Amino acid sequence: MTYLSVIIPSYNSSVVLKNNIPYLKSGLDKKGFTYEIIIVDDGSDDNTAAAAKELACKYLKNPTNMGKGAALKKGMLHAEGKFRIFTDADIPFEADAFGKFLYSLDKEDFALAIGDRTLAESSYHREIPGLRKIASSWFSFLVGRFVAGGMFDTQCGLKGFRADVAEDLFGVSRINGFTIDVEILSIALKRNYTIKRLPVTLRSQEGTSVKILKHSFTMIIDLFRIKINHVFKKYKKVQSNKLAENLFSGY
Repeated sequence: MTYLSVIIPSYNSSVVLKNNIPYLKSGLDKKGFTYEIIIVDDGSDDNTAAAAKELACKYLKNPTNMGKGAALKKGMLHAEGKFRIFTDADIPFEADAFGKFLYSLDKEDFALAIGDRTLAESSYHREIPGLRKIASSWFSFLVGRFVAGGMFDTQCGLKGFRADVAEDLFGVSRINGFTIDVEILSIALKRNYTIKRLPVTLRSQEGTSVKILKHSFTMIIDLFRIKINHVFKKYKKVQSNKLAENLFSGY
């Protein structure tokens, strides 16, 4: 069985992938375990397929631009790793974080390991533009206060899962956009899954596709959708053999 699957959602990020995947592979090669990198092309119209082939990564594609959440669901449910970590196309955080995540998931037996940019040991917020910092802090406050039970950094682009936990959470997820991070954590908290928060160090901001003004309204609406889905028990566990057929149903 493959030890680690790294899932990377991508939208028109072929250049970003070619610039950054070699850094990730170099770091993972030093670890000595088996791994796969899965690039999930979310309906791009660039050369993402050719980039994935050049980089010797597995390649999946959504027929249209469906959103980060849809790409992550496809990648997580097609992965073969005992542990599954997702990150962004620009590999935004230093590669040593992967070792820490795997230690928490494997040796300490946490169900989830998530990057937390608010931890004192993290190096992140002082490196980003003011508007993005304000918007991120405001959204994180709303999420932590009303949806995710005190998890005030839900949007960090580095999260890891045991395989069974990934298949459970992404198998019932209903959010296709950027707010999937919030949804996944809120379901995990309801399931009483153990979660390890880990510090991260920023290395790149080359490939973000989040537009603060464009996506803010949709993300707020998604918060209400998540609350409603919980009320109407939309996140009941499903059998593993039904995950693929349920992947995009009802969205």
